[in-house]
Amino acid sequence: MFNQRNLFLKELRQEWTDSKFLFGKNKVIALALGRDPESEYKDNLNKITPYLIGNIGLLFTNKTKEEVLSYFESHECPDYARSGNIATEDVTIQAGPLAQFQHTMEPQLRKLGMHTSLKKGIVTLDSDFVLCKKGDKLTPEQARLLKLFEHMQAVFKINVKVYWNKSGDYEIIDSTLEAEDNENGDSQGYESEQEMEQSDDEDKPIKKKLKNRK
Repeated sequence: MFNQRNLFLKELRQEWTDSKFLFGKNKVIALALGRDPESEYKDNLNKITPYLIGNIGLLFTNKTKEEVLSYFESHECPDYARSGNIATEDVTIQAGPLAQFQHTMEPQLRKLGMHTSLKKGIVTLDSDFVLCKKGDKLTPEQARLLKLFEHMQAVFKINVKVYWNKSGDYEIIDSTLEAEDNENGDSQGYESEQEMEQSDDEDKPIKKKLKNRK
């Protein structure tokens, strides 16, 4: 998954009510599926576990492989970039009134590096501010400002990596996929979906601000 958010996963679950998404500790999931033919739960599941690396999950569904691939090839949602992401475009905020912000936001904008002041109760940017340049590795401050100014530079997308069915058939869908030894490798995923919820909690003040502006 790229730029995962619990909100987007909830929306997916609402669309895929007859299916089940599973996210957790990759090593635990690999242990449950089986790391070798002797311990695997079903035939050939052990051939999938080496690919449980990074931010990855399982989809259990009765839909055909073609239906799944067709859906996820076209499904993506624009999102706000996070700290550590690479900026996809230049963003410069022009000097002048920032009427979209309440006066209480002015100290926070200054803490984030902007040269702002209050003029007649209106938050004002005193000079042009280069928020980011294309190719920059975003800092926490830049990521926060991109959200505040509603510049989306990320995309939530799920790429299908491996296919398996109960007959024991399996197929590597992503030709760039590399296997890893789950017993020794760094293959951590999410401890639970609570980690994604905690990440989404960081956006609540922004969501509240945008809601109040509607």
